[in-house]
Amino acid sequence: MILTEIEHRLAARMEHCEEAATLKIAARAMELRKEGKSIVSLSTGEPNFPTPDNIKLAAIKAIEENFTKYTSAEGMPELRAIVAEKFQRENGIKSSAEQVLISSGGKHALSNALFVLAETGDEIIIPSPFWLSYSAMTALAEATPVLVKTKEENDWLLTPDLLANAITSRSRVLLLNTPHNPTSTFYSEEELRALAPIIEEHGLIVVVDELYEKLTYDGRKHFSIGSIPEIADQVVTVNGLSKAYAMTGWRLGYATGPEWIIEAMGRLQSQAVSHPSSITQKAAIEALTGPQESIEIMRKEFERRRDIVVSLMKEIPGITFSYPKAAFYVLFNISSYIGKKLTNGKTILGGEDICQMLLEDHGLAIVPGHAFGKDDAIRLSFAASEADIRKGIEILKRGLSSIN
Repeated sequence: MILTEIEHRLAARMEHCEEAATLKIAARAMELRKEGKSIVSLSTGEPNFPTPDNIKLAAIKAIEENFTKYTSAEGMPELRAIVAEKFQRENGIKSSAEQVLISSGGKHALSNALFVLAETGDEIIIPSPFWLSYSAMTALAEATPVLVKTKEENDWLLTPDLLANAITSRSRVLLLNTPHNPTSTFYSEEELRALAPIIEEHGLIVVVDELYEKLTYDGRKHFSIGSIPEIADQVVTVNGLSKAYAMTGWRLGYATGPEWIIEAMGRLQSQAVSHPSSITQKAAIEALTGPQESIEIMRKEFERRRDIVVSLMKEIPGITFSYPKAAFYVLFNISSYIGKKLTNGKTILGGEDICQMLLEDHGLAIVPGHAFGKDDAIRLSFAASEADIRKGIEILKRGLSSIN
């Protein structure tokens, strides 16, 4: 018998698919804990609250009633109708059950949208800094990410001028995120309306990630770009349950938009994963229609933690950051440390060097900014307990002070 050696060759698209930095750091932190080391993690965007009891009970009931079979690929009709009503009531977006897709997490809904809209040669405009999966999703869709650098002094916002200058004949999609990860900035209604004429003129499709819509501070109210009538038929709005309802592990996202796009996303999903978990869909119905008090309780606590983080980080020399208006992150600039030496003699080239030192030598897990398109920055999450926040920032201060 002749045995042919199997060629270890992956598809070229996998060159653009690295492990998500947040998950990689979380995995390393877990390894260090297993080794007996004390680790404080301010790395992942995961609320440290439990899923509300009424939602958990709805899932248990679904299991007990044997609701464990296939559902429609696009999601349960009842849930799609509930989500459409939510978009209309809370976001001012005209929607119907036929214009809603239920997916296995907000990330899944986003990738569905990009995969059905973009192809080789198309450009996807992404304001930078950006959530780490946006550029990878774009590359996996075999489109070209066009990263538009925004400025800290302008609160990291995409302005009409920046957008207009980024558009070419190959521009297909504008990928927006508000409230924003990793900067915790926030687009006001006025700022989004200023982008609309350019979007309309150039026929861009907007895919907007609104996962943090419930987590806004200082009286700010979220505004959905999909509610602007002039461009409503050019917008796919993505949301989900992970952040507002502390349901990260449940994996339930949803999207609304023009029916021709949603239908295509459903077809793609039917071949990729069949449909989201039947049990999670039942839990989602309870989340969206049941008591909502837990959202405000968590939002207020995140706002309080934001204030603690800001006050503590102002005491750290050599860093700057913009004031978090929403979500639960601080993206801080460490450019003043680049070129200096770590205690092991290594020259600091960017945030990754500092993050590695903080994790391995001091026991603090935070995320280097290169994952978000900004090498001279680091992201810290305050979706953690107050004790961990205070301890983590003290470690950060101590670690930075050790740099020569």
